[in-house]
Amino acid sequence: MFVPVTPRQSWVCWESGRYAVVYPCSGVLADTGRAPAAPEALRALLGPARATVLVLLDRPKSTTHLVALTGQGLGSVGRHLKVLLDARLVQRRRAGRSVLYYRTAAGEVLVEAQGDG
Repeated sequence: MFVPVTPRQSWVCWESGRYAVVYPCSGVLADTGRAPAAPEALRALLGPARATVLVLLDRPKSTTHLVALTGQGLGSVGRHLKVLLDARLVQRRRAGRSVLYYRTAAGEVLVEAQGDG
């Protein structure tokens, strides 16, 4: 069963021999607010999903974190990050077991230019 947002309360499910316990998460991923909308011009240039990923990288984030924030699949987020890496709009670095993605100077300029309207 796919739950698109983090549940606010716990629940238990038992059907057809399958059991599940679902409970609210805590920490960084607990915010159930939707990802900020990317500016319309940036959405037209990059596509809505890829523009959202770029906008969310105001601070370094892992692929898993981006999946949780955007509601996109892991493969989709990975493909968007690959295109953004190839375009040199984002970079990555290892932090322990995680790989964190962040905007480059070019990515920053592209996002900030949208705020000038």
